[in-house]
Amino acid sequence: MSIDLSRDGAIGIVTVNRPERMNALATADLAEFASVFRQIGQDSGIRVVILTGAGDRAFVAGADIAEMANLTGDEAMDFGRLGHQASNAIEQVPQPVIAAVNGYAFGGGCELVLAADIRIASTRAQFAQPEVTLGIPPGWGGSQRLPAIVGPGHAAELILTGKRIDAAEALRIGLVNSVHEPDALMDAAKEMAVRIAKNSPQAVRTAKRLLSARHRGNRTSGLNEEIRAFASSFDHPDQREGMTAFLEKRSPSYQD
Repeated sequence: MSIDLSRDGAIGIVTVNRPERMNALATADLAEFASVFRQIGQDSGIRVVILTGAGDRAFVAGADIAEMANLTGDEAMDFGRLGHQASNAIEQVPQPVIAAVNGYAFGGGCELVLAADIRIASTRAQFAQPEVTLGIPPGWGGSQRLPAIVGPGHAAELILTGKRIDAAEALRIGLVNSVHEPDALMDAAKEMAVRIAKNSPQAVRTAKRLLSARHRGNRTSGLNEEIRAFASSFDHPDQREGMTAFLEKRSPSYQD
């Protein structure tokens, strides 16, 4: 299994466990991810969830580009929907989710972070929405969730440049709630989770639902439009050039 679920009392800990691939997520991983969160949603004994990545280099380095590179538009639509299902599973699970970002959170990995209720980071964490450098737009919810969290200006800069930011910058723009030394990250996440778990489970779940309703606004149509745009980009030569260049470890050469 690439998605591990463990328990620490009332805390469920979900770990993306593909360290040999920088925890990048392929089709099977996304389906498993959504399944694990559905399982959590049905477990009343879990009051809070911590989401993190295995190893000390990556939270989730993104989608598996080796798999994405040769997708057709129709296949990309299916892949985008799986990514949305994974992000939505985090957002829609009744328990609060704390993302403990221990390393790279790029592309789809950053989008999973955005779906969490609370985000904390290691000093080693780095964040990016680099999809435009690969010839595609964000495809797992980033175009809709990121502006709601950091504001339209910061979101536009991150999405349109594809640049990386470190944990200190993520804290400054409000992408994360706090930053911790690497060996203190999980302790900080568990401390917060324990504080939440001590409260009324019904009140906490209701509060999460209310916060999510306010946060979403009319975002459903935007998410649907994002999936369509993501899929259609796989019929454009920029996607093939961007992902081929990535896999060949060279700079892409885009044509006007």
